[in-house]
Amino acid sequence: MPILMYHSVAAAPNDATRALSVAPEAFAEQMALIGDLGLTPLSTAELAQRWRGGRPLPARPVLITFDDGYEGVHRHALPVLAKHGFPATLFVSTGWIRGSYDTGGGLDAMLDWPQVRDLAAAGVEIGGHSHTHPQLDQLGDDALHGELDRCTEILDDELGARPASFAYPYGYSSRRVRRAVRASGYAQALAVGNALARRRQGPYALERVTVRRTTGAEEFERLLQGRAVARTFAGDRALTKGYALVRRARQLHQVRRKASRSRV
Repeated sequence: MPILMYHSVAAAPNDATRALSVAPEAFAEQMALIGDLGLTPLSTAELAQRWRGGRPLPARPVLITFDDGYEGVHRHALPVLAKHGFPATLFVSTGWIRGSYDTGGGLDAMLDWPQVRDLAAAGVEIGGHSHTHPQLDQLGDDALHGELDRCTEILDDELGARPASFAYPYGYSSRRVRRAVRASGYAQALAVGNALARRRQGPYALERVTVRRTTGAEEFERLLQGRAVARTFAGDRALTKGYALVRRARQLHQVRRKASRSRV
């Protein structure tokens, strides 16, 4: 099944977010197409609960997810979702949301906490996305747990409930990161992968497909129907595999440096 990954929904995004933004008109057309094709949107938590419990999925399921916490999710996406009665999941980097915990890392106009609460009240599932949006697999254990725990605590304080779902910043994870996410109380987590989600991926490595500013109507319909997904994202997957090798080498170097220092 397709899990759609959005970021910004904006008419005039800045350079930092343009490639992964979607125009409001395009988003409205995409949601209308989901309705026209008879797909059934689910929240991340509902999908995981059905798969865990062995319950059947509805006909033609799809997930609509947003990462980071851009203001356009409230301004542009929420009215469209409400019009169609579609659930969605927003994964929030708590240190990027305007307000008391803002670290100044947000890349464009970000949500504030009253807007996040509005989204939650409207039925949007709010999930965790770390506190400052680092590459989690490059952090030491203390920093990793700090990012997860801080995000969870803030969401609990602001929304009155602990988040059940998590999305890895940049899509990067490792076995150690997935164990830490589970230990932090998250019941499921999403990666990127640019592939269809399948039950065998497990609850902590569900893959998503990226929706970009350049995603046209025909390509979007193919994603919804699960057609030519591998071909559509062939370039992305090749780059991801290459970068994964670089990241593993970097991690191995860090481990060796740490071991060398401990022997001194």
